[in-house]
Amino acid sequence: MGVEKLTFKTLEIRMKFRLTGMIIALTFVFLTISASFALSASDIQKDLAKSSTIEKILRSGKLKVGMATFVPWAMQSKTGEWVGFEIDVAKRLAQDMGVKIEFIPTKWEGLIPSLLTGKFDIIVAGMMGTPQRALKINFTQPYDFTGTQVCIHKDYVDKIKTPLDLNNPAYTVLSRVGVTAAETAKKYLPKAQKRLFSDNGSMVQELLNGKATAIIQSLPEPAQLVAKNPETLALVEGTLTKEPISIGVRKGDPDMLAYLNNWIEVVRAEGFLEEKADYWWRSMDWASLLE
Repeated sequence: MGVEKLTFKTLEIRMKFRLTGMIIALTFVFLTISASFALSASDIQKDLAKSSTIEKILRSGKLKVGMATFVPWAMQSKTGEWVGFEIDVAKRLAQDMGVKIEFIPTKWEGLIPSLLTGKFDIIVAGMMGTPQRALKINFTQPYDFTGTQVCIHKDYVDKIKTPLDLNNPAYTVLSRVGVTAAETAKKYLPKAQKRLFSDNGSMVQELLNGKATAIIQSLPEPAQLVAKNPETLALVEGTLTKEPISIGVRKGDPDMLAYLNNWIEVVRAEGFLEEKADYWWRSMDWASLLE
């Protein structure tokens, strides 16, 4: 019996040792796997940071900005320099990043495809982050707001008192290819005849020549067209929409998006954005830059 008891006791001790050994082994395996995952996550985070557009910009010392010519958002002065609301915003961003800036003028419909192919780093072009556009690229929080406004040829001042008066097949409304205003015209003026242009110059000339009834575009363009052509054009009071405008960035770049959102908060708080809006939207003081 003593031998038997000793045997059982020995077995019990051996089992405890084996169990302890298994626990130690499993603990080691778990810690090894955890460390591996931690290192892997750390490596992924480092790789993401290295591939961020911010790092690319800082390494190159240059911020490449995609923009489209659109008075007074972005235009060339009489000396050939780029000026406008978006130009000032982009220049301030580059200044705060401590880098140079390169503007890459692009047709409106080509902005998103060009961003995706890496032609430039960001889009600063008065672009609204619509759900359709946001499927392709990411947008920051709004840094300003615009809306759709209408100016008409003076031949129609007695007939058109509000933007919705244009909802008639007898009237022809002009807008730009791919802009939000064109979609607004389709939604609110379904009965009107609509024609789209790829550039501002030919669109405006068409209205000045009396070959259309109105232009529907984002603020403040219609008001400023009237200010420049008071003998031919008239402004229709009221707006159809209020639209937030944002900076466009490529998807998969959380660092760039976070930086830009933070930057917008800072420059808004200090009054920079409001100051620029007052100058470019609510005055014509900049007109001398073009003449």
